[in-house]
Amino acid sequence: MDAHTRKIFGLTVRKNSHPDMRRLRRESGDPSLHGNKFWKSSCITMDYFREFPLPKGVRVLDLGCGWGLGGIYCAKNFDAEVVSLDADASVFPFAEYHAELNGVEIQTWQRRYEQLRKEDLAAFDVIIGTDICFWDKMTAPLFNLTRRALQAGVELIVLVDPGRDPFRALAARAEKKLDAVYEEWSVPHPWNASGCLMIAAQ
Repeated sequence: MDAHTRKIFGLTVRKNSHPDMRRLRRESGDPSLHGNKFWKSSCITMDYFREFPLPKGVRVLDLGCGWGLGGIYCAKNFDAEVVSLDADASVFPFAEYHAELNGVEIQTWQRRYEQLRKEDLAAFDVIIGTDICFWDKMTAPLFNLTRRALQAGVELIVLVDPGRDPFRALAARAEKKLDAVYEEWSVPHPWNASGCLMIAAQ
């Protein structure tokens, strides 16, 4: 393990200082919607699924995927079929790089949350998202997406955030209107990551 690489919940993750990351930024440009690094909240996502494993072969949609590490974790540990979705296509080379680095395959899909129809969401068993509700204007689209996903038969939706106000508003609304679970979570290792989860299920 070199100084430019981390090992996180069994995944190999490059730091931005790694030569491959610098090369990808030169070739693809810097992502514009905060998909420009590893976010600590990903540790919460991985720790949650370590405690509550998914069925093998589950179909996972990774919303606002960034570097795609939540979906990659699911692919590596549960043989999940993963689609990594983001509005910013410039994140996909970073996600595909980390998928290959960790010996799994993902598909990528450029869409905004409000563009996802029930027919699209029905193709998945599980939806995950980490650090994706950081602006007030994202609260309504993500609430509506969660509602559509449940109506489409998606079995489980797990969204994670360090605890920003927009996400807390989303989680509280989903708890009230969609019978979602809204809870705090902390992960002492490999970093001291803390935040909250919104879990909606059939």
